Amino acid sequence: MIQVGVQTGGPEKYYDIDESYKLISEAGFDGVDANLDHLLKPDEIGKRMHTPVFDADAKASLEYFRPWKEAAEKHGLQNFQAHAPFPTHMTGDDDGYDNYLIEVLKKTILGCAYIGCHRLVIHPFYQKYPDREEPKAEWERNISSYSALIPVAKEYGVTICLENMFSGYNGSIYANCCSDIATACRYVDELNRIAGEKIFGFCVDTGHLLLCKLDVKDAIIQLDDRIECLHVHDNNGLEDQHIAPYTGVMDWNHFMEGLKAIGYDKPMCFETFNIWNKFPKKICPELMRTICKTGRYFVEQIEK
Repeated sequence: MIQVGVQTGGPEKYYDIDESYKLISEAGFDGVDANLDHLLKPDEIGKRMHTPVFDADAKASLEYFRPWKEAAEKHGLQNFQAHAPFPTHMTGDDDGYDNYLIEVLKKTILGCAYIGCHRLVIHPFYQKYPDREEPKAEWERNISSYSALIPVAKEYGVTICLENMFSGYNGSIYANCCSDIATACRYVDELNRIAGEKIFGFCVDTGHLLLCKLDVKDAIIQLDDRIECLHVHDNNGLEDQHIAPYTGVMDWNHFMEGLKAIGYDKPMCFETFNIWNKFPKKICPELMRTICKTGRYFVEQIEK
């Protein structure tokens, strides 16, 4: 049976990790998408910052991941999947910071395994519009960068999941790396060929598909068993809002039909953190319960 989860990042706006897991458990979820990306945030990466968790040696760095491990054990939740720090590539990098980010990702893989999680979403190594590289250069950068992670992913039994991306520019949305689904399939297949075994999979982000005007059912069927995890959320078709299903314009019938068609049986995790920004804190726990019930409804329709 498909299990239902939600990212920890929403409640972490107000609560520590232990309290966030407690709230998620009380809302009825089976597990979480652990926001390990909070250990090095996008604005910190933008400033090319270093941080103690990733500057420490491997053993010492694991202590920074302990709260996610202990909270899951305490509150009876599984760490279904996790999100690595992003962006993973800096435009105009001339000081070696991209090499530091590779080391960040390697230690995040270790931390992911340490908390009992075996799926890690790592954003593609890409530049945003209008600075996006030519397709060949982008391909080569991604193959090289992801390949550098293969040894540690193999050693710790973590599946690296690519994700479909977009860029916003001057009020418009542009498809970006891995939003061309045929190319996304090629990435996963080529990286697994290089690895010599299945080390790579795909995370389907429903909101990003919608922004790029892609049919969620077609994308799911094309990716098929390459899909290892999901980022489930809705939007208005114009902004990456990360809101609850049925509060935007996503075709959720097509979402369910696609997963049913491929016999999807892995966790279904929601990435609906923005409810914590749009609603009063007091209301959000009830909204979390509604999102969990929505997930149960999706599962019921997919599995019947």
